[in-house]
Amino acid sequence: MTNSTPQDAQNVLADAQSLQAIDKEEISTRLTKLAQTPEQFRKINTFMKRRSHMSQYHEHALLDAHFRYLYVNPTDELGKLGDISAIRDLRVLFTDTPNGSDASLVLEIGFGMGDSLFEMAKNAPETNFVGVEVHEPGIGRLVALADEAKLHNLKIINGDAVALLDNLPPQHLDTVQLYFPDPWQKKRHYKRRFVTHDRMAKVARVLKSGGKFHAATDWEHYAFWMLEVLDGMPEFINSCEKGNFTPRPDFRPLTKFEKRGITHGHGVWDLIYLKA
Repeated sequence: MTNSTPQDAQNVLADAQSLQAIDKEEISTRLTKLAQTPEQFRKINTFMKRRSHMSQYHEHALLDAHFRYLYVNPTDELGKLGDISAIRDLRVLFTDTPNGSDASLVLEIGFGMGDSLFEMAKNAPETNFVGVEVHEPGIGRLVALADEAKLHNLKIINGDAVALLDNLPPQHLDTVQLYFPDPWQKKRHYKRRFVTHDRMAKVARVLKSGGKFHAATDWEHYAFWMLEVLDGMPEFINSCEKGNFTPRPDFRPLTKFEKRGITHGHGVWDLIYLKA
Protein backbone atom coordinates (compact mmCIF):
# COMPACT_ATOMS: atom_id res chain seq x y z
CA MET A 1 0.00 0.00 0.00
CA THR A 2 1.45 3.41 -0.98
CA ASN A 3 1.88 5.90 1.86
CA SER A 4 0.28 9.25 1.10
CA THR A 5 2.43 12.37 1.19
CA PRO A 6 1.64 16.09 1.54
CA GLN A 7 2.19 16.39 -2.22
CA ASP A 8 -0.41 13.65 -2.85
CA ALA A 9 -2.89 15.51 -0.67
CA GLN A 10 -2.24 18.72 -2.62
CA ASN A 11 -2.82 16.89 -5.90
CA VAL A 12 -6.12 15.44 -4.68
CA LEU A 13 -7.22 18.89 -3.51
CA ALA A 14 -6.23 20.41 -6.84
CA ASP A 15 -8.28 17.79 -8.67
CA ALA A 16 -11.28 18.48 -6.42
CA GLN A 17 -10.98 22.22 -7.10
CA SER A 18 -10.66 21.50 -10.82
CA LEU A 19 -13.83 19.41 -10.66
CA GLN A 20 -15.73 22.40 -9.31
CA ALA A 21 -14.25 24.58 -12.04
CA ILE A 22 -15.60 22.51 -14.95
CA ASP A 23 -18.13 24.70 -16.74
CA LYS A 24 -20.85 22.31 -17.89
CA GLU A 25 -22.75 25.09 -19.63
CA GLU A 26 -19.65 25.90 -21.70
CA ILE A 27 -19.40 22.25 -22.75
CA SER A 28 -23.07 22.18 -23.71
CA THR A 29 -22.73 25.42 -25.70
CA ARG A 30 -19.71 24.15 -27.63
CA LEU A 31 -21.43 20.87 -28.46
CA THR A 32 -24.46 22.77 -29.72
CA LYS A 33 -22.28 24.93 -31.94
CA LEU A 34 -20.46 21.86 -33.23
CA ALA A 35 -23.77 20.23 -34.16
CA GLN A 36 -24.69 23.37 -36.12
CA THR A 37 -21.45 23.30 -38.11
CA PRO A 38 -21.97 22.22 -41.75
CA GLU A 39 -21.40 18.49 -42.12
CA GLN A 40 -18.41 18.80 -44.45
CA PHE A 41 -16.50 20.69 -41.74
CA ARG A 42 -17.41 18.12 -39.08
CA LYS A 43 -15.82 15.37 -41.19
CA ILE A 44 -12.32 15.78 -39.82
CA ASN A 45 -9.80 13.23 -38.60
CA THR A 46 -9.87 12.35 -34.92
CA PHE A 47 -6.21 11.37 -35.11
CA MET A 48 -2.88 12.76 -36.23
CA LYS A 49 -0.46 10.22 -37.68
CA ARG A 50 2.90 10.83 -36.00
CA ARG A 51 6.28 9.28 -36.72
CA SER A 52 8.23 7.89 -33.80
CA HIS A 53 10.99 5.39 -33.11
CA MET A 54 10.22 1.72 -33.60
CA SER A 55 12.35 -1.32 -32.86
CA GLN A 56 13.48 -3.57 -35.71
CA TYR A 57 11.45 -6.43 -34.26
CA HIS A 58 8.27 -4.39 -34.31
CA GLU A 59 9.02 -3.26 -37.88
CA HIS A 60 9.45 -6.93 -38.74
CA ALA A 61 6.01 -7.66 -37.25
CA LEU A 62 4.49 -5.05 -39.56
CA LEU A 63 6.13 -6.31 -42.74
CA ASP A 64 6.65 -10.07 -42.45
CA ALA A 65 3.97 -12.36 -43.89
CA HIS A 66 4.14 -14.64 -40.83
CA PHE A 67 2.09 -12.11 -38.84
CA ARG A 68 -0.77 -11.81 -41.33
CA TYR A 69 -2.97 -14.06 -39.18
CA LEU A 70 -3.01 -11.20 -36.65
CA TYR A 71 -2.41 -8.10 -38.77
CA VAL A 72 -5.44 -7.78 -41.02
CA ASN A 73 -4.40 -5.09 -43.50
CA PRO A 74 -0.62 -4.65 -43.64
CA THR A 75 0.79 -1.93 -45.89
CA ASP A 76 3.56 -2.43 -48.44
CA GLU A 77 5.77 0.08 -46.67
CA LEU A 78 6.10 1.82 -43.34
CA GLY A 79 4.47 5.19 -42.81
CA LYS A 80 1.30 4.47 -44.79
CA LEU A 81 -2.22 4.50 -43.40
CA GLY A 82 -3.87 1.13 -43.82
CA ASP A 83 -6.60 0.60 -46.40
CA ILE A 84 -9.81 -0.47 -44.66
CA SER A 85 -12.13 -0.17 -47.67
CA ALA A 86 -12.45 -3.96 -48.04
CA ILE A 87 -13.08 -4.62 -44.33
CA ARG A 88 -16.86 -4.95 -44.10
CA ASP A 89 -17.29 -7.65 -41.45
CA LEU A 90 -15.10 -8.20 -38.39
CA ARG A 91 -16.68 -11.50 -37.44
CA VAL A 92 -15.41 -13.28 -40.55
CA LEU A 93 -11.86 -12.56 -39.37
CA PHE A 94 -12.38 -15.26 -36.70
CA THR A 95 -14.06 -17.92 -38.84
CA ASP A 96 -11.08 -20.28 -38.70
CA THR A 97 -10.14 -19.61 -35.05
CA PRO A 98 -11.08 -21.69 -31.98
CA ASN A 99 -13.76 -19.17 -30.95
CA GLY A 100 -15.35 -18.98 -34.37
CA SER A 101 -17.26 -15.98 -35.68
CA ASP A 102 -20.19 -16.07 -33.27
CA ALA A 103 -18.27 -15.35 -30.07
CA SER A 104 -18.73 -12.04 -28.27
CA LEU A 105 -16.91 -9.35 -30.26
CA VAL A 106 -15.11 -6.30 -28.83
CA LEU A 107 -13.71 -3.44 -30.90
CA GLU A 108 -11.13 -1.17 -29.26
CA ILE A 109 -10.61 2.18 -30.95
CA GLY A 110 -7.10 3.62 -30.61
CA PHE A 111 -5.26 1.04 -28.49
CA GLY A 112 -2.02 3.07 -28.29
CA MET A 113 0.89 0.78 -27.48
CA GLY A 114 -1.48 -2.13 -26.94
CA ASP A 115 -0.85 -2.99 -23.29
CA SER A 116 -4.43 -3.06 -22.04
CA LEU A 117 -5.89 -4.67 -25.18
CA PHE A 118 -3.27 -7.42 -25.02
CA GLU A 119 -4.07 -8.09 -21.36
CA MET A 120 -7.81 -8.15 -22.01
CA ALA A 121 -7.48 -10.58 -24.92
CA LYS A 122 -5.17 -12.81 -22.88
CA ASN A 123 -7.50 -12.77 -19.85
CA ALA A 124 -10.70 -13.45 -21.84
CA PRO A 125 -9.81 -16.16 -24.39
CA GLU A 126 -13.49 -16.90 -25.02
CA THR A 127 -14.04 -13.37 -26.40
CA ASN A 128 -12.89 -12.06 -29.78
CA PHE A 129 -11.11 -8.69 -29.86
CA VAL A 130 -10.28 -6.33 -32.71
CA GLY A 131 -8.09 -3.27 -32.25
CA VAL A 132 -7.88 -0.38 -34.73
CA GLU A 133 -5.00 2.10 -34.54
CA VAL A 134 -2.91 4.38 -36.78
CA HIS A 135 0.26 4.51 -34.63
CA GLU A 136 2.62 2.02 -36.25
CA PRO A 137 4.94 1.47 -33.26
CA GLY A 138 1.88 0.46 -31.23
CA ILE A 139 0.56 -1.77 -34.02
CA GLY A 140 3.92 -3.50 -34.42
CA ARG A 141 4.31 -3.98 -30.68
CA LEU A 142 0.85 -5.46 -30.21
CA VAL A 143 1.26 -7.79 -33.21
CA ALA A 144 4.55 -9.04 -31.76
CA LEU A 145 3.09 -9.51 -28.25
CA ALA A 146 0.07 -11.39 -29.56
CA ASP A 147 2.25 -13.64 -31.69
CA GLU A 148 4.54 -14.48 -28.78
CA ALA A 149 1.51 -15.32 -26.63
CA LYS A 150 -0.10 -17.28 -29.49
CA LEU A 151 -3.38 -15.38 -29.16
CA HIS A 152 -6.04 -16.49 -31.63
CA ASN A 153 -8.77 -14.20 -30.35
CA LEU A 154 -7.17 -10.90 -31.40
CA LYS A 155 -6.97 -9.14 -34.76
CA ILE A 156 -5.27 -5.81 -35.47
CA ILE A 157 -6.24 -3.21 -38.07
CA ASN A 158 -4.26 -0.20 -39.30
CA GLY A 159 -6.59 2.64 -40.23
CA ASP A 160 -9.23 5.23 -39.47
CA ALA A 161 -11.71 3.95 -36.90
CA VAL A 162 -14.50 6.24 -38.12
CA ALA A 163 -14.21 4.92 -41.67
CA LEU A 164 -14.18 1.38 -40.30
CA LEU A 165 -17.40 2.00 -38.37
CA ASP A 166 -19.02 3.28 -41.56
CA ASN A 167 -18.11 0.01 -43.30
CA LEU A 168 -19.58 -2.34 -40.70
CA PRO A 169 -23.13 -3.69 -40.75
CA PRO A 170 -25.70 -2.68 -38.10
CA GLN A 171 -25.97 -4.68 -34.86
CA HIS A 172 -22.49 -6.11 -35.41
CA LEU A 173 -20.53 -5.58 -32.18
CA ASP A 174 -21.07 -6.52 -28.56
CA THR A 175 -18.71 -3.87 -27.15
CA VAL A 176 -16.85 -0.79 -28.32
CA GLN A 177 -14.13 0.54 -26.04
CA LEU A 178 -12.27 3.82 -26.16
CA TYR A 179 -9.52 4.05 -23.55
CA PHE A 180 -7.59 7.28 -23.02
CA PRO A 181 -8.27 8.85 -26.41
CA ASP A 182 -6.50 12.03 -27.46
CA PRO A 183 -8.33 14.78 -25.51
CA TRP A 184 -7.52 17.44 -28.11
CA GLN A 185 -7.05 20.02 -25.37
CA LYS A 186 -7.19 23.24 -27.39
CA LYS A 187 -10.68 24.62 -27.94
CA ARG A 188 -10.20 24.91 -31.69
CA HIS A 189 -9.49 21.16 -31.76
CA TYR A 190 -12.55 20.02 -29.79
CA LYS A 191 -14.17 19.01 -33.08
CA ARG A 192 -11.48 16.32 -33.41
CA ARG A 193 -12.57 14.57 -30.22
CA PHE A 194 -13.87 11.12 -31.01
CA VAL A 195 -16.89 11.47 -28.75
CA THR A 196 -19.29 13.76 -30.57
CA HIS A 197 -22.95 13.20 -31.41
CA ASP A 198 -22.12 12.35 -35.04
CA ARG A 199 -19.45 9.77 -34.25
CA MET A 200 -21.32 8.20 -31.36
CA ALA A 201 -24.33 7.73 -33.65
CA LYS A 202 -22.00 5.59 -35.80
CA VAL A 203 -21.02 3.59 -32.71
CA ALA A 204 -24.67 3.10 -31.76
CA ARG A 205 -25.50 1.83 -35.24
CA VAL A 206 -22.94 -1.00 -35.13
CA LEU A 207 -23.62 -2.04 -31.53
CA LYS A 208 -26.11 -4.81 -30.82
CA SER A 209 -29.13 -3.93 -28.71
CA GLY A 210 -27.88 -4.08 -25.13
CA GLY A 211 -24.30 -3.73 -26.40
CA LYS A 212 -21.79 -1.70 -24.42
CA PHE A 213 -19.73 1.42 -25.02
CA HIS A 214 -16.95 1.84 -22.46
CA ALA A 215 -14.69 4.90 -22.34
CA ALA A 216 -11.99 6.00 -19.93
CA THR A 217 -10.05 9.26 -19.78
CA ASP A 218 -7.66 11.05 -17.45
CA TRP A 219 -8.62 14.44 -18.92
CA GLU A 220 -11.41 15.86 -16.79
CA HIS A 221 -12.89 18.28 -19.31
CA TYR A 222 -13.18 15.45 -21.83
CA ALA A 223 -14.81 13.23 -19.18
CA PHE A 224 -17.62 15.76 -18.66
CA TRP A 225 -17.79 16.36 -22.41
CA MET A 226 -18.44 12.62 -22.93
CA LEU A 227 -21.02 12.62 -20.17
CA GLU A 228 -22.85 15.54 -21.80
CA VAL A 229 -22.83 13.89 -25.23
CA LEU A 230 -23.86 10.40 -24.16
CA ASP A 231 -26.44 11.35 -21.54
CA GLY A 232 -28.16 13.42 -24.21
CA MET A 233 -28.41 10.61 -26.79
CA PRO A 234 -31.53 8.41 -26.74
CA GLU A 235 -29.49 5.57 -28.27
CA PHE A 236 -27.57 5.13 -25.01
CA ILE A 237 -28.40 4.39 -21.37
CA ASN A 238 -25.92 5.36 -18.66
CA SER A 239 -25.19 2.18 -16.66
CA CYS A 240 -24.89 4.28 -13.48
CA GLU A 241 -27.79 6.65 -14.29
CA LYS A 242 -27.55 10.05 -15.94
CA GLY A 243 -24.88 12.40 -14.65
CA ASN A 244 -22.73 9.68 -13.12
CA PHE A 245 -19.39 8.14 -13.96
CA THR A 246 -18.67 4.43 -13.48
CA PRO A 247 -16.19 2.97 -10.98
CA ARG A 248 -13.28 1.41 -12.86
CA PRO A 249 -14.30 -2.18 -13.66
CA ASP A 250 -11.84 -4.94 -12.81
CA PHE A 251 -11.74 -6.14 -16.42
CA ARG A 252 -10.09 -2.90 -17.61
CA PRO A 253 -6.35 -3.32 -16.91
CA LEU A 254 -4.41 -0.51 -15.32
CA THR A 255 -1.64 0.78 -17.58
CA LYS A 256 1.68 1.89 -16.13
CA PHE A 257 0.83 5.49 -17.01
CA GLU A 258 -2.50 5.27 -15.22
CA LYS A 259 -0.86 3.73 -12.16
CA ARG A 260 1.67 6.56 -12.12
CA GLY A 261 -1.10 9.14 -12.34
CA ILE A 262 -3.11 7.54 -9.53
CA THR A 263 0.01 7.49 -7.34
CA HIS A 264 0.23 11.26 -7.81
CA GLY A 265 -3.46 11.78 -7.07
CA HIS A 266 -4.64 12.36 -10.66
CA GLY A 267 -8.18 11.41 -11.57
CA VAL A 268 -9.40 8.85 -14.08
CA TRP A 269 -13.02 8.72 -15.23
CA ASP A 270 -14.79 5.66 -16.66
CA LEU A 271 -18.12 5.75 -18.49
CA ILE A 272 -20.16 2.70 -19.46
CA TYR A 273 -23.28 3.05 -21.61
CA LEU A 274 -25.64 0.39 -22.93
CA LYS A 275 -27.32 0.64 -26.29
CA ALA A 276 -31.03 1.21 -25.78
